[in-house]
Amino acid sequence: MLLVPAAPPQAVPMLSGFDYVTVDAARRRVYAAHTGSRALLIVDADSGKVLGQVRVGPLHGVAVDPATGHVFTGDGDGRTVSEVDPQTRSVLASVDVDGPVDAIAYDAGLRRIYADEDNGNRVFVIDAKTMREIGTVKLPGHKPEYLAIDPKKHDVYQNIADLGEIAVIDPRTLEIARTISTPEINGNHPLQLDAARGRLWVGGENGVLAAYDLQGHLVAKAAIQARVDQCDLDVATHDIACAGGGEVTIVHDPGNGSPAVSAKASVARGVHTLAFDEKSGHVWIVWADTGGDYVQSLALLP
Repeated sequence: MLLVPAAPPQAVPMLSGFDYVTVDAARRRVYAAHTGSRALLIVDADSGKVLGQVRVGPLHGVAVDPATGHVFTGDGDGRTVSEVDPQTRSVLASVDVDGPVDAIAYDAGLRRIYADEDNGNRVFVIDAKTMREIGTVKLPGHKPEYLAIDPKKHDVYQNIADLGEIAVIDPRTLEIARTISTPEINGNHPLQLDAARGRLWVGGENGVLAAYDLQGHLVAKAAIQARVDQCDLDVATHDIACAGGGEVTIVHDPGNGSPAVSAKASVARGVHTLAFDEKSGHVWIVWADTGGDYVQSLALLP
């Protein structure tokens, strides 16, 4: 298969760099943390046009509420978690937390936001209905990276890079129930849950993407580029897209224990985060270089 530009790159006002990306496929919007400009970037997923930015703070993580279309942001050194209405381009509410925020994930069933502490050892838990903190989870290790949520059981899976493991948070007690060792991975970073197949996909710095079942057994792995940052799963096709090292790689999981790279594309060295648009199948990337900041979609072709 081929991974090719679906449209030319679109310039984004203000040179600042990016962090996490997510797509609201139903409402046809792409959101990216435009970190240096302290703003949430809003892009039309059909035209690729930059629609605007909402000043939030030095944000990193982004997550969408599928019921309302509102966007939750983890505001880095601002030590807040915010709710943004992309229609009115306004911040509806913010809650202070006791540490800098990196990645966030949203549990639509429990209406909770989980925000991990950048280079810390805690996850802050926010009630999205009231936008108030309801608990703090103490983590093993001191380098949490990405996190994922089981939509049925509501367990939270948190990557711990310095220990080479995944911590499993019990949503009832807000404590660590158990840990899953990931010896195949060095420097855990991206984490994706394929809930339909009960697989946790983890990547790191050593050019391996590995899948573990929810009991912690290795069930599959594939060779990818080294030092990947963000990966994203297309739940319909079981494709996993990963960014890092000047490449975007697509790994297809046929479910038989033999996943393999199905497509790859050379991209700007600054591309380290991405997200699938599950409606179009396109992969959205963002990056900054000396010429400016850009957003672009890539199409996966037969």
